[in-house]
Formats: sequence, C-alpha cells, structure tokens
Amino acid sequence: MIPAPRISPAALILALAVLGCGERSADATRVAFITNGSADFWAIARSGVQEAERSTGVTCDFHVPAEANAEAQQRLIETVIARGARALAISPLDSDNQVPMLDEAAKALQLVCVDSDAPRSKRLAYVGTDNVGAGRAAGNLLKEILPSGGRIMLFVGRMDAQNAKERTQGIREAIAGSGVEIVDIRTDLGDPAKAKANVQDTLAAHPDIAGLVGLWSYDGPAILTAVEEAGRAGRVAIVTFDEEDAVLAGIERGVIAGTIVQDPWRFGHDAVVLMAKLARGEPTGAPPSGIIDVPVRTIRRADVAAFRADLRAKLGR
Repeated sequence: MIPAPRISPAALILALAVLGCGERSADATRVAFITNGSADFWAIARSGVQEAERSTGVTCDFHVPAEANAEAQQRLIETVIARGARALAISPLDSDNQVPMLDEAAKALQLVCVDSDAPRSKRLAYVGTDNVGAGRAAGNLLKEILPSGGRIMLFVGRMDAQNAKERTQGIREAIAGSGVEIVDIRTDLGDPAKAKANVQDTLAAHPDIAGLVGLWSYDGPAILTAVEEAGRAGRVAIVTFDEEDAVLAGIERGVIAGTIVQDPWRFGHDAVVLMAKLARGEPTGAPPSGIIDVPVRTIRRADVAAFRADLRAKLGR
C-alpha cells in the first residue's frame, strides 16, 4: 500500500503559530475527535463526548471523515491543528502507514488513539477495547453455535486497521482446533453497499458456508440484510460486533446469534476526560502502558432488553 500522506509543512507551521498565541482559560481549552467513518457506533461515542464536555468544561470538535480513508483523516487533522486544538483523539484507519502522519500531528498537540490503536506511533494513550480479547469472545461464540465446526467468512472495512488485525487474531486463537475454519476475509473499504455485496457473493459462491462474521459496526446490518434477502435466515450462523439497531433487532428475531459490544459511549467520554487533563498539563491517571482498556460484552437474545435500556439511559432517551 502507498504510505499515507504527511501533514503539509504549511499546516504544521500554522498550527504551531496558533498554539503559541498565548494561554487560554480552562473553559476555552479546545480538543478534537476524529472517527474512522460514519456509523451508529460513533453517534453513541459522540453522546459520551458531549457529557465529558459538560463535566470538564472543554470544547471538543467532533469530526466524521467524508470518506473512510487516510487522506480524509489527514485533512481533518490539519483542520483541527489549524483551529488550535490542544489534544486529538483519533481512530486510525491504517495503523502502520499512518504512523508518519500521526507522529507529525503529535508535534503540535497531545495525541490519543481511540477504538483502533497505532502502537508504533507517538500517541500518548489508547482508549478502547482489547481487540484480541474481543476477537476471542467472537470465536468462543462461534464455537458455541457451531459445535460440529464449519466454514466461516469474515467481513470488515479494511484489514490494515489495527482493530481488524487484532480481532481476526483473537478469532483464530479461539477457534484453533475446533473445526471452525475461516475460508477468507472480505473487505469493503468502509462502504456498506460493498459490504452487503460481499455477503451476497459469499452466499452464492459458498453454499455450504456455516457462519458469517462482521468485524465492524455496519457489517452486521449488511450481513443480516443479505442473509434474509437470500432466504438463508436461521440456516447460517451470524456473529457481529457493536450495537447497531438492526443487529439488536436481528438478535431478538433469532437471526443473529450474538454481538460483541464495546462501549463507544465510554470511548468518547473517557477520551475527552483524558484529553482535558493532557491539555491542562494535569496528571491523567493513565497506566504506564498508556492503554485504557474498556471491556467488551457478548450480547445474546436474553441480554438485548437490558442492554437496550442501558443504552437509552446513556443516550438520555
């Protein structure tokens, strides 16, 4: 893959000039948050961001890239630096090739990764899931619903994202020796329509497929729709990640076996609380590793009602 573009010198100079224009009051401290795309997952995270804004007094500029690629994220990084953000939380789309871009950003502000890590970069902390552990949870659920084994397909936006790599690793570890076999991994570059087409192609090309796994939030609804339209509901096991409304409804109908949920509300909330402390030079309380782990849960049919109630409470609905 072509390495991700670097932040332009002009943008960095402008950012450093803005940051050097004098101290702001605590109320005027500005931080920023950049997602890896558009999904219900990030709408929940934004609610957590807003709560943390109220409790910390910072202003957080929340950005969703127009396209799920490194170039769109780079443009947003340049924007938040130029606006004088003191800290940035970002979910990198390409953990390896974005390192130079992230390292340049870290020269101008306090950099935190959220949801997907870039451990080789100069980021100060990571707020999110142990994605290898999350993958193991998905693998354990697959073994539970496919006790005799079977061939499965994985679906995800990009395999160069750290969370995609780690979730796949965890699934492989969990299913080792179980008879559950990964046929392939299909990517869609963050396009839900392509995600659905990938599932349709899989169902046509592999009539014996026993299980379908969506590693990113929107992949679950894409799998569900394709399976129901093909008349395969109940005949192929489905495991997903995250709490899209369509996924929860699919679990209630018994079409999806379960979903591995993170806590995007905490991702948003805890990242902003951390950035507020970093921006003000206060002790963060983060562990020496810089990794702030937010545990996952496996949601099955019996868990959906309570989970929905908890989610509504977090969103203030």
